[in-house]
Amino acid sequence: MPVVAGQRVLQAASDIFLGWQRTNGLDGVDCDYYVRQLRDGKAAAEVEGSVPGGLGVYGRMCGWTLARAHARSGERVAIAAYLGNNDTFDRAVAEFAFAYANQNEVDHGALRTAIGDGRIQAQEGV
Repeated sequence: MPVVAGQRVLQAASDIFLGWQRTNGLDGVDCDYYVRQLRDGKAAAEVEGSVPGGLGVYGRMCGWTLARAHARSGERVAIAAYLGNNDTFDRAVAEFAFAYANQNEVDHGALRTAIGDGRIQAQEGV
């Protein structure tokens, strides 16, 4: 199954319980099923309550992890050649992130206005 094969390439230490199984379903059609461990022993970050500095650290860690995964994928030379030796890509990603954040603020404002006008019902904290 390509999803499992891809995960094994991208993960620094693959889940030993990660796998897949092909089986004949009740409808007579062969299906592939993604299989992994029942309980995840990994931690997850709670970004909702993060302070800006902590969020910056988290973002850098995510970027580093993604870069490492791509480097392990076997296409690191092609990616490096595509990105080149300047900061054009870095600036483009930062510009996109700022534009996305600004749009998010606009959308949130519109949502709050719609809630305030009674056009949308919402319950805080749910």
